Amino acid sequence: MIIILDVMKPGSANRDISRAWAYHNATKHSEWSIRAVPHYLDWENQPLAHKIYTTVEPIPLPRDAEQTGISALSAISATGVPSDGERTPSLSDLARILFFSAGITKKKTYPGGEVYFRAASCTGALYEIELYVVCGDLPGLRAGVYHFAPGDFALRLLRTGDYRGALELHVPAAVICTGTYWRNAWKYRARTYRHFGWDNGTIIANMLAMTTALHLPAVVHCNFVDTDVNRLLDLDTNREVTFSLVTIGHTDKPVPEAPAEIPALGLPTVPLSEKEVDYPEMRAMHEASSLVDHRGSETKPETHLVVRPPYLASQSRDTIEQVILRRGSSRKFERKPITLDQLETVLRASTQIIPADFPPLNDIYLIVNAVEGLGPGAYVYGAGTGTLECLKSGNFRKEAHHLGLGQDLPGDAAADVFFLADLHSILDRFGNRGYRAVQLEAGILGGRMYLASYAQRLGATGLTFFDDDVTSFFSPHALGKSAVFLLAIGVGSRLSRW
Repeated sequence: MIIILDVMKPGSANRDISRAWAYHNATKHSEWSIRAVPHYLDWENQPLAHKIYTTVEPIPLPRDAEQTGISALSAISATGVPSDGERTPSLSDLARILFFSAGITKKKTYPGGEVYFRAASCTGALYEIELYVVCGDLPGLRAGVYHFAPGDFALRLLRTGDYRGALELHVPAAVICTGTYWRNAWKYRARTYRHFGWDNGTIIANMLAMTTALHLPAVVHCNFVDTDVNRLLDLDTNREVTFSLVTIGHTDKPVPEAPAEIPALGLPTVPLSEKEVDYPEMRAMHEASSLVDHRGSETKPETHLVVRPPYLASQSRDTIEQVILRRGSSRKFERKPITLDQLETVLRASTQIIPADFPPLNDIYLIVNAVEGLGPGAYVYGAGTGTLECLKSGNFRKEAHHLGLGQDLPGDAAADVFFLADLHSILDRFGNRGYRAVQLEAGILGGRMYLASYAQRLGATGLTFFDDDVTSFFSPHALGKSAVFLLAIGVGSRLSRW
């Protein structure tokens, strides 16, 4: 059984949901907020896109692993791998999982230098999510705590020994995902904490697809004690914090007990930039959502095991590796239609159950601009039934353009997918931790939609939005819900992809 995320102790900061509401309301976009508080990028002070340990030697990861041969749509739409017997990832497996989740897949040269792009989409291509590995002895890799460095595609050993017991993890390995505030806040300021969920989620979408292709069970966890994980990684929590973790593999072998002490490491790293601007709202939100224990009050059936895959109209057989390497973020859409089969394939493949310790939290709404076989209008998607319900008919390209912060992309896209959630019930049930989970789930769903779109040779891009205007547009059906994420899908212009 999987332990469901609990509301935790009544007196803990997690239960003071006024703190999540304060952050959420303060970071909403509106036409007034955009104009009243303009922001100009300090290009001379742009943060580094990598965390670089200066005194730890790299352990190169193998680059010559064979492709899985599993189609992207199959890997996305699968709901997991059975957790039975010994299923232990090898060093080669880890290398593939890390590369196709957060590795450098392409670069673009500009007059002023080069920009490196990663396997998963990230807001502003700033890549604020870092990955660490905690494992027992694996084939080709000894037990330890490691940092993944995409720059030289290597692991760096931070602690020697088996520390799984310190995190109460009864699995061969876990990937810990952390967020670095300044790397994203340089551009997006206090709204960055929302981006932690989106950008972490797209990485996890790739990770789940790859673990499925490698026949390894994986589970996404939000239910952990933050201080325990931060201490193990020796994070400066004013700058970097643990956001989620993904367990990989299955074992029936006992896990060693936690060490009596976990000393500080004090390993030096290269400064991200000459100076950092602090946005205390982000740290306050994270601290409010941090857990002091992880009592589970209820359990969830292992629905990530065997479920009948959905019917997918697309016949794309491109492998998951091919699609990840091809994926980008469309910078411009051609005003050409996509087919209803293509849209339904994206929706059905992407909304299968996420193997996680939290239940489904987001609802999916759409503005359909140009889909053959489906009239233009506003829709709500029933993930359980696979049906699209029309809320209102009409050409809403102008409205889509406005809702997406006045950008051309959502107005030109064939379809815009909006993720909305009932934050009132989520926060009441899970406390502030629910705010972290709802952003993360939206990122995972959006990441799956990215891959399902590119598997069908379409384009996609994640966008920000005018929060309350999105809710108003889809009301009365969406009354009381909050906008969480936006993904535009369409025929991407070949000249504008990155």
